[in-house]
Amino acid sequence: MHTARSILIWAVIALCGIVLITLPVNLQTQLIAGTVVVTIMAIIKVLKRQGTWRLVALAFGTAIVLRYVYWRTSYTLPPVNQLENFIPGLLLYLAEMYNVAMLMLSLFIVATPLPPRTARAAKTQNFPTVDVFVPSYNEDTNLLANTLASAKAMDYPPDKLRVWLLDDGGTAQKRNSTKVLESRAAIARHNELKQLCDDLEVEYLTRERNEHAKAGNLNNGLEHSNGELIAVFDADHAPARDFLRETVGYFEDDPKLFLVQTPHFFINPDPLERNLRTFDNMPSENEMFYGIIQRGLDKWNAAFFCGSAAVLSRRALESQNGFSGISITEDCETALALHGAGWNSIYVDKPLIAGLQPATFASFIGQRSRWAQGMMQILRFRFPLLKRGLTLPQRLCYMSSTLFWLFPFPRVIFLFAPLFYLFFDLEIFTASGSEFLAYTLAYMLVNLMMQNYLYGSFRWPWISELYEYVQTVHLLPAVVSVMLNPRKPTFKVTAKDESIAVSRLSEISRPFFVIFAVQIIALAVTIYRVYAEPYKADVTLVVGGWNLINLILSGCALGVVSERGERASSRRVRVDRRSEFGTDGNWNSASIEDVSVHGARLNVFNRGMEPIKVGSEATIRFQPYSGADMVTLSVVIRNIEQTGDITAVGCQYVPKGAADHRLIADLVFANSDQWTKFQQARRRNPGIIRGTIWFLSLSFYQTSRGLIYLFRGVGSDRTQQRQEAKARS
Repeated sequence: MHTARSILIWAVIALCGIVLITLPVNLQTQLIAGTVVVTIMAIIKVLKRQGTWRLVALAFGTAIVLRYVYWRTSYTLPPVNQLENFIPGLLLYLAEMYNVAMLMLSLFIVATPLPPRTARAAKTQNFPTVDVFVPSYNEDTNLLANTLASAKAMDYPPDKLRVWLLDDGGTAQKRNSTKVLESRAAIARHNELKQLCDDLEVEYLTRERNEHAKAGNLNNGLEHSNGELIAVFDADHAPARDFLRETVGYFEDDPKLFLVQTPHFFINPDPLERNLRTFDNMPSENEMFYGIIQRGLDKWNAAFFCGSAAVLSRRALESQNGFSGISITEDCETALALHGAGWNSIYVDKPLIAGLQPATFASFIGQRSRWAQGMMQILRFRFPLLKRGLTLPQRLCYMSSTLFWLFPFPRVIFLFAPLFYLFFDLEIFTASGSEFLAYTLAYMLVNLMMQNYLYGSFRWPWISELYEYVQTVHLLPAVVSVMLNPRKPTFKVTAKDESIAVSRLSEISRPFFVIFAVQIIALAVTIYRVYAEPYKADVTLVVGGWNLINLILSGCALGVVSERGERASSRRVRVDRRSEFGTDGNWNSASIEDVSVHGARLNVFNRGMEPIKVGSEATIRFQPYSGADMVTLSVVIRNIEQTGDITAVGCQYVPKGAADHRLIADLVFANSDQWTKFQQARRRNPGIIRGTIWFLSLSFYQTSRGLIYLFRGVGSDRTQQRQEAKARS
């Protein structure tokens, strides 16, 4: 009876909503309604109301969006008999409807996400056996040493923990290759990593052939191990000491639990953050997913495996024959199969690992291309909407995650749609300037406000648009190719731990400058047409404004593809840790100020200290987080800066064995609280107005920086050509 009454109430509300949305009103009324809604949403936001008030604001915004959809569908499409207008007009309409559909899915998922779970470490009593898998392909030995040492040092009973290096770069297939160089490299790697694993007291495992990429490698690990739980870390994802204590306890609570996923935290900026210099001040791109979306998915039991920083149930994996490998995104595909089989997942919103992101723009695009192609394969082969065993909310959640990667199509349409009118005088959007003001402008403002409501301090205004634009140019061909041939894409390892010694333009930057040039021409055409065709000025100004927004995004993208050179070979992390600094047997009090995987910077109390020289050897003494006795680490002095009684000393580690890698891992990765503090320090919501002003200033500066890089590159190329010509003559 209660259920029937609830359905009736919702049906009445929906019917009233449809009547209001489709109610014919004049432009003045529509403009007033839009203004009132925007004002109400702004007041609720300024007053920082949450709970029901948040839902009220989102409901008002949804009404304006649906009102826009009704108007757009009923009145603005060009006539079918004008194909030159109708076809591009229909494409633009479909692109807008895609955006509306994704907004509705976002509302469903994250309107009221689950709050972060409380810390679990102190409550963990039962300690099941855990196998830790670190799959590897071509990563550097030192990188692997840090990850393996961190995994081995996790706070967990030693007899219940086994760490495995799953090496796909030293398989028998590679070692026996007919290509001599490949064979010798694989043999050398195989021997080097076996020795590393022996030194660190972890298991080394490879296999006969490189089949089914990462999924095959993980399944090979399953066959050779027997732990009740499986923890997976990418080769560049080093766990903190409390990782297992914060995660394994949930499996005791729920026998049908297959996954505990934690966020991916990165200690280095992605190319956009590095080139725009926003890493220390603005939330990273992935924080919107891990800080909001995964919590929203978790509410519907749809948080999925992200390939690393997770613990999985062996029993659950074996029930589905291990990790799925049809797509090149084995993580999401595996989660989809297990959710469909009735297993549950949990998301723990606390950064418990520290990883590396691609440093160059080309590597960043390569990584995103793999993600996009893998999600398209899942959409093609697994089609979540019809997947047997999923609940309706799970179907919608997985559809949202896969359909998101179609964004290159609408983004390209939005990029070029204004040019159809400005260059070819095609009317693909039938509306006057006043209608645009009453409907489209209100829709755009409400859309911005709803995004701000949903993601707040996790995603600043216009940043999503920038990320989508810089990916679209190269992701569109990748998505099209997988649609035409869904079995063609193969798993490619993303390059990590890269560095850029010299400032330069990215090798894949040319399309961005071409698009920018076309939009500059379109801006000039807009100005000309306003004066030459004053009777069309309202429409021309609207379309020209649209092109101007695209131009601002394109200009900012020029800064993204202008790679900044870096002096440091690795990212430093700020810490505050007491230590002692020793030279020639003399010890002085010191504090460690920042660390990286290669070195550290200390403030040393220098009163009574013997003079030190750059290039000389020294020793750092500190207490590890495990609570063991003081340990020592050898370093070489790289730079010195003296201020009164304090000497700032920059050091480079001199690891002499596995024990030293354990100490480096303790310095850099052991304390998870430092990652949380760093994230919280940059999570603030500038609001739509301040955020827009900030983005405009950022775009202006990055446009000029990108053009300077371009002209410098052209100048250096011409100089090189003249020198080569002179040498030939």
